[in-house]
Amino acid sequence: MQGTGFSLRPSSGSYFICAGYEAITNETDSDFASRLVREHGVAAIPVSAFYQYGAGEKLLRFCFAKKEETLRLATERLRNL
Repeated sequence: MQGTGFSLRPSSGSYFICAGYEAITNETDSDFASRLVREHGVAAIPVSAFYQYGAGEKLLRFCFAKKEETLRLATERLRNL
C-alpha cells in the first residue's frame, strides 16, 4: 500500500492491516468503506464496527490474505483515489 494516501499502522501476526485515511477524505469510516466498494471495488472494514460507540479515528481494516494479483489490483485502485 506504499504510494497510496493511507497511513499504515504496525501489524504483526495477523492477516489484517489498519490504515488511516485522514489525508484522503473527511468521511466517516463506514461511509468511506462503502464508497470504496461501490466506486473502486476494494473492500475494507470500518474499525468503528468493533466499538459500541465508534472508534473516533479515521481507520479502515484491510485483509491481505489474498492472491498476489488481487492485492496488486487493489493497491493500484487505492493509489488512484
